Amino acid sequence: MRSQTRLAWFLARRYLASRSGGRFLSFITWIALGGVTLGVTALIVVIGVMTGMQNELRSRILGSNPHIMVWKDASPLRIDEWERVVERVEVIDGVVSASPVVWTQVGLEHRNYPQVLDLFGVSLDAEGPSVTSIEDTLRSEYLSLEREPGGLKPLVLGSGIADRMNLFVGDTVRMISIENSQVTPNGDLVAPAEEWLVSGIFSTGMYEYDTRRGYAALADVQDLLDLDDGVAGWVGARTEDPWGAAAVAEAVREELGGWPYKADPWTRTNRQLFSALKLEKLAMGVIVSLIIFVAACNIVSTLVMVVVNRTREIGILKAMGLTRKDTLRTFVFQGLWIGVIGTLAGLGLGFLLAYLIEEHGLIRIPADIYFVDRLPVSIAPSDVLWICGVSLLISLLATIYPARQASGLQPVEAIRHD
Repeated sequence: MRSQTRLAWFLARRYLASRSGGRFLSFITWIALGGVTLGVTALIVVIGVMTGMQNELRSRILGSNPHIMVWKDASPLRIDEWERVVERVEVIDGVVSASPVVWTQVGLEHRNYPQVLDLFGVSLDAEGPSVTSIEDTLRSEYLSLEREPGGLKPLVLGSGIADRMNLFVGDTVRMISIENSQVTPNGDLVAPAEEWLVSGIFSTGMYEYDTRRGYAALADVQDLLDLDDGVAGWVGARTEDPWGAAAVAEAVREELGGWPYKADPWTRTNRQLFSALKLEKLAMGVIVSLIIFVAACNIVSTLVMVVVNRTREIGILKAMGLTRKDTLRTFVFQGLWIGVIGTLAGLGLGFLLAYLIEEHGLIRIPADIYFVDRLPVSIAPSDVLWICGVSLLISLLATIYPARQASGLQPVEAIRHD
């Protein structure tokens, strides 16, 4: 058996090489090899970029949003007695911490330049772990929300809106409470306004967050909205495993007794974004895989040319005792050689391009459209395995037709072939 395999491999290498006095066969072999290499390279880079985009968005979303958001249905995003809700949520297995959040939209004005801001009031209680990374930063006093006695209420802004309004730490802004606006008997819209102090500027790298968000102390936002101390917008929770947030959210709903309380994991609140990314990743994978299918056609044409050019030689070998199985094995080895070498070369080239794109930021993209300012690349082992599997499988299938044609040749007719 080993001698037959060695013979088949010897013949495969011989048939892949160019014939004396003719370079065409060698040329189409290189074309087939280049097609597989190009297809695998493109798949590695494209799938790596799509995976990197998902991971980048996921990490930034989880850095600024809770794993689970507990809120009350049939209310204007208000939850009463948030202390009781926090206590009941924190005792659930899988929950690391929970804290209240008040959210509202306000108007900011600085030097007659207005902007709309999503204002989040967060708890500064440092007794337990924080719910989000941004709260870690606020609690560490790197971005301070501590209000000095008799001073203005502090506000931390995203770098995008700070740049747009030309704001720096220490500047004052006029904050207009849109939620508390009223219409006078004369039909005029009147909204309460206060002077606030910009105490810090943060950057998450997410364009949408940096240009729309601001953070303040929970008590200050409650005071702005005339809310009682026990009223919050929702309760955010952090889980031990972000991927298990859906199961923990179900346990939270059961603990709170169901309606009107709802608990949404981050996978649900951002499902449209990540579903679109998954669909795009699948579509791009299918489209780019067509390159490998084209390379498979080149493999078929290469092996068919081998059969045509080596018909007499194959007939002589069959007359000398070459079996049908040995002939099949010879042409399968040719296709697999092209597939294996092309796949390995494509992996090496793909990894190199992915490294250059990731480490040196070769491709910049508009952050206001794609959330990030450069293409991130993350290559998962599972993606590499299925890319290699698809490439080798297609290369193997491409050998079936020409191998059957070669093995079906009759020795006498093949020797007489001109």
